[in-house]
Amino acid sequence: MKLSLGFSPCPNDTFIFDALVHQKVDTEGLEFDVILADVEELNQKAVQGVLDITKLSYHAYAHLTNQYILLDAGSALGRNCGPLLIAKRPLSAEEIKKGPIAIPGKLTTANFLLSLAYPEAQNKQEFLFSDIEKAVQQEEVIAGLIIHENRFTYQDKGLVKIQDLGEFWESSTGHPIPLGGIVAHRRLATDIQHKINRVMARSVAYAQQHPLATRDYVSAHAQEMNEEVMYAHIGLYVNDYTRDLGTEGRAAIAALFQKAEALNVVPAIKEEIFLNK
Repeated sequence: MKLSLGFSPCPNDTFIFDALVHQKVDTEGLEFDVILADVEELNQKAVQGVLDITKLSYHAYAHLTNQYILLDAGSALGRNCGPLLIAKRPLSAEEIKKGPIAIPGKLTTANFLLSLAYPEAQNKQEFLFSDIEKAVQQEEVIAGLIIHENRFTYQDKGLVKIQDLGEFWESSTGHPIPLGGIVAHRRLATDIQHKINRVMARSVAYAQQHPLATRDYVSAHAQEMNEEVMYAHIGLYVNDYTRDLGTEGRAAIAALFQKAEALNVVPAIKEEIFLNK
């Protein structure tokens, strides 16, 4: 059985999907037609329902629970790994409110966290995540919301941190921050959904146990990123929650959605979002 599979070229994704894509683990007869795309593009593809399995941001997933079910394996959750609001200089609350602020997409979890921390900051402009530092440097925007490996490079470009939105979330809720998850389309039979989850968990475990075996695939898609940043990126976003959400991971996601619902940022969620054990 061949399934369409979307994930990003970022090191944490290529790291955990390498064994699955290249049949280094038992895929239980499943084959995958891979689509590599930026997370906001994946969010939009999920809105269209075109992919059988996809990585997407948790903010986007909150709008799509009627179409997709969340796997226990493959998520990016953690502590001290949230998006950062950066600028060329320290900013006042009034300046942040006025904007404009560069964001990596309306449906990203990063944008949702920005809305929590700075609800009055409504002047936002969407950029590809890798272009946000440049937009701040060139003063196209007053501040930028950075994700992924850019949290390791912004200081080298003379930029300063205004707020770590992961710290904001953790200090206000006590939960790890849910950033992105792997979902399977509800049109797939339940036994196929469980099979995908098993294969995904196997792929994550393989990567964690044989990190050097993934190097070629990760490096091939990491563009000009140096190896130190590449592995720092993986270390930040791949952890025990990635192999299995567990009780704590599920609780963090539920808390994120409850807060989003309370603020009318997402519609009320009526479906069971987690794959039955």
